Amino acid sequence: MAETKREIERKYEADGGTVLPDLTRAAGVAAVTDEGVTELDAVYYDTADLRLAAAALTLRRRTGGADAGWHLKFPVATGIRDEIRAPLSETLPGSLAGLVRSRVRDEPVRPVVRLRSRRDVRLLIAKDGTPLAELSVDTVHAERLDGPGEAAWTEIEVELADDADPAVLDAVGRRLEKAGIRPSTAPSKLARALAETGAPAPTAPPTPGTPGTAGHAVLAYLRAQRDALVALDPAVRRGLPDAVHQMRIASRRLRGALRTYGKVLDRTVTDPVGAELRWLAGELGAARDEEVLTARLAARLDELPDTLLLGPARARLRLRGAARAEDAGRAVLAALDSARHLALLDALDALLADPPLRQAAARPADEVLARAARKDLDRLAGRIARALALDPGHARDLALHDARKAAKRARYAGEAARPVLGKPAERLATRMKSVQTLLGDHQDGVVARTALREIAAEADAAGESAFTWGLLYGHEEAAAAERERELPGLWEWAAAPEIRASLTR
Repeated sequence: MAETKREIERKYEADGGTVLPDLTRAAGVAAVTDEGVTELDAVYYDTADLRLAAAALTLRRRTGGADAGWHLKFPVATGIRDEIRAPLSETLPGSLAGLVRSRVRDEPVRPVVRLRSRRDVRLLIAKDGTPLAELSVDTVHAERLDGPGEAAWTEIEVELADDADPAVLDAVGRRLEKAGIRPSTAPSKLARALAETGAPAPTAPPTPGTPGTAGHAVLAYLRAQRDALVALDPAVRRGLPDAVHQMRIASRRLRGALRTYGKVLDRTVTDPVGAELRWLAGELGAARDEEVLTARLAARLDELPDTLLLGPARARLRLRGAARAEDAGRAVLAALDSARHLALLDALDALLADPPLRQAAARPADEVLARAARKDLDRLAGRIARALALDPGHARDLALHDARKAAKRARYAGEAARPVLGKPAERLATRMKSVQTLLGDHQDGVVARTALREIAAEADAAGESAFTWGLLYGHEEAAAAERERELPGLWEWAAAPEIRASLTR
């Protein structure tokens, strides 16, 4: 079973002659205790082309110390990493293998560096006896295992104790720097070992195309979304908040860009990739939609007075939501573990490495991206006009859902064009997000009414009152009607003539 620990630490340069200052003079530190010396032996794993190192991830198998086992570290921010731990075993545990799958794909991970460290540990303690931080002086010997090369150095690590105030690190850092001990420039021991043993620094290939052209701008946007898709894979597996939603958005942005910029990239090549992105978004959508639905209905129940809550309404909703969320979560993991998902990631890589550029790709980016944004805005205008021309009911609901999809595409077109067009694209994205939000709330209400009919039938079959569910159905009908009344005014503001005019290039 893997466990997660948040590491917040600072690293400093040292050598054999470095003398630590009196750290009890650092604010908050009342005592420093000597915890002795530990011998650590860690083997770091990566692909032959160092894909994990390129993403600032480290995967190691370490013996010695209290936390012997497999460790996988994800960067969170400067000086902050999440360490996922698994018990010591001869082979990489499956719990960690899944977390690196989007990076390594089908490439095997193999030993690349061995670090043997002599760790001299001191514990920094507050006046009340609470641990504040652990300071270690590490004498490190690095050995390349995938080729020749050795290195040795000494460094100081100061790691914040659980629940301690990060200000302690600042106070200790000031004492160390006042004593002439400087912060390390290496982000990790592995990065330093690779650099000092002659490994070339992993770098991303340049974006194809000439800067300033439409092809270069579109490919830069696609690469950013591909990177997000890859990085969010382990976050979804770890169950991090909003990870499923953000991964779904990345897949939709990719698909939307491939469709919006059909004049830049040949759609006979990109449409099959778009179809796979649609599949992935659908797999992710079930989990996200269930989460949104349960939260929406729970909020509706909370708005009702207790006198209108007949039967075990909250319990029924909670159990229904938990069961469906569990099923949807399993489906998401199955999708991420599938060969189809890996094939999609490989197809995106291939598309970016050898893009099917069309003639418009060589034209100025501002001209091409502005025209594409106007086209998406016009498409949305047509769909909203068609929806509003229909009478309220099922047909209008479907038309408004189509308009919502077009609003997302127009919003994403604005976001993609922002680096090139600046404020006009930003205004477009902001206003289209407002339209998308209103239409999204309307569609959520449509889905909620379908679910409420099902829940009411289930409650009735179980001998429970269906009154509360019928009441919520009425509330959802009223909310949907209100969104429909608001749409013409919101659309008039969002699609004001000056918005389209500002996109003229």
